[in-house]
Amino acid sequence: MGDGHKSAFGMPTPRRSAWLRWIADLVYPPACPGCGVILAGQPSFCATCWRKIRFIERPYCEVLGIPFGYDPGEGMVSAEAIATPPVFDRLRSVAIHEGPVRHLVHGLKYRDRTDLAPMMAAWMLRASERHVLECDGILPVPLHRWRFAGRKFNQSAELARQLAYLSGRPFLPATLVRVKKTARQVGLTARRREENVRAAFKVVPGREMDVAGKHLVLVDDVFTTGATVSSATRALKKAGAAEVTVLTFAMAIAGPI
Repeated sequence: MGDGHKSAFGMPTPRRSAWLRWIADLVYPPACPGCGVILAGQPSFCATCWRKIRFIERPYCEVLGIPFGYDPGEGMVSAEAIATPPVFDRLRSVAIHEGPVRHLVHGLKYRDRTDLAPMMAAWMLRASERHVLECDGILPVPLHRWRFAGRKFNQSAELARQLAYLSGRPFLPATLVRVKKTARQVGLTARRREENVRAAFKVVPGREMDVAGKHLVLVDDVFTTGATVSSATRALKKAGAAEVTVLTFAMAIAGPI
C-alpha cells in the first residue's frame, strides 16, 4: 500500500495535504491575496477586501451568468444571450474581475501563486451549482506548448486539477490541446481576440471518447469577451461533446445588466 500519501487516482491524501499546507504556510504565510495583510487563519480575503468583492449571485442570466440589476423571474436570459447565443451551453463565474479579485487572479497567473488555486477552486465549485458534480470530465483551457514551456504551469489547469480533486470528477488535462500559437489576448479588441484564437484548439487524436456524448466543464481563470472559451468549445462540440459548461473564477464586466 506504500506510505498512503496518494489515493488510487494520484491525488494527495488528507495526511499529505496537511503536510503540503504546512510547507505552503511556511513559504507563503497566510495573507490576504487582495492587499497582502497577514492573516491569523486559513488563506482568504481580509474583512476590508471582502467588502469590495462583487460576488456573482442570483438573479443572473441562465446562459451567460451575467448578473441582473433586478429580478426578472426564474429562468430568464439576457438580451445578449438571445441576440448572440454562445457556442457553449452556459457560463458560471465566482465574481467580477476587479479590485481584490483581480489581484488574486494575477497572483495565480503572473506571480506563480499556485497555492491560491485550492481556495479559488472551492469558490468555483460553489458557483457552478451542480454542473461540476454532475459532469463527465473537467478540462482546462490549454496553453500552447511554447507558452507552457516559458511559464512552466497553466493557471487554468491548476484550477481544473483542484476542482477535480474537490468534486471527484475526472480531470482531463491531455484531451484538448492548443495547436495554434496565438498572440496574447490582453489589449486586443473583441474582434481581434476572436480572429486570434480561431481554430486554435483540437481534441487529441485517440482522446475522442473523453468527449463524445459527454457533459464537460471547461475551466479558465477569467472570462472577458469569450473568444478563447468559444474557440475551445467549438473543438469539443466538433468532437461530439453533448454539453459544455464554461466555469471561470472571474468575469470582466462593467456591472449588472
